[in-house]
Amino acid sequence: MKQFKFTGKMATLIVSAAACLAATSSQAKDYVTTPDTQARAYSLSVSSDSPKKTIYFAGQTGHLDADGKPITNFDAQARRAFTLLDQTLRKSGAKLSDVVSMTVFITDVRNGKHFADIRKEFFPDGKFPGSALIAVDGLMGQSMIEIQGVAVVDGK
Repeated sequence: MKQFKFTGKMATLIVSAAACLAATSSQAKDYVTTPDTQARAYSLSVSSDSPKKTIYFAGQTGHLDADGKPITNFDAQARRAFTLLDQTLRKSGAKLSDVVSMTVFITDVRNGKHFADIRKEFFPDGKFPGSALIAVDGLMGQSMIEIQGVAVVDGK
């Protein structure tokens, strides 16, 4: 697998493009999947016919525990990022199951399989958000993962 290094304006352009793509496909709740996408814990598309409350959430990392101490293990960082993301969404009146699109940045492409397995823990019903997984050279602090995306509130 080929890795690319993006910095400065190019990285900003890629992140902005991902956010725009997520925004245009964010009115959601119907899932298009294949056996392969289910195995990797994401959907090809998520869609809906009606407008609903949409939440665009900023990148969430998990490099510090609840006491502010560093987390140095990828799996623990990923779980912490999902926990913090869930807390953020709840403050906005949403929950993880409302996430329809996410862009995930990881510093080691070999952790992609670990991430898919962890994401399955947080989306146990198999209704996975559309997703992009991007390997980068570095993230803020000692982060090994950052998750950003879009949630659409069901209203149920």
